[in-house]
Amino acid sequence: MRHLNLISLLVADYDGAIAFYRDALGFTLIEDNDMGGGKRWVVVAPRPDAETRILLAKAANPEQAARIGEQTGGRVFLFLHTDDFAADHARMTAAGVKFLEAPRHEPYGTVAVFEDLCGNRWDLLQPA
Repeated sequence: MRHLNLISLLVADYDGAIAFYRDALGFTLIEDNDMGGGKRWVVVAPRPDAETRILLAKAANPEQAARIGEQTGGRVFLFLHTDDFAADHARMTAAGVKFLEAPRHEPYGTVAVFEDLCGNRWDLLQPA
């Protein structure tokens, strides 16, 4: 069996990124291991048993830093599925998550685009 295990996401700061994903998005911190030299292995996931997780990778040089928040050229990058859109949207809004639009109903489900702390665009989506 194959599955997508990790997606690497450039961030400016480990602790700020952990706080955002854990506290604002409600993700679980799976790993936070010091690798020496200021580098850490930081993995978060929408739930503890999620097969696909996000590696929060601190930019290591100016070239990487310039791409923080721009890994997809301004397009929606990641899609966070939920089974309770209204509750998650309300919780995330209260936690300071910046939604770029009001929730809308599409044939495929209820959706709203939001930005993470670095400016990457996500869909919060409850499939129809």
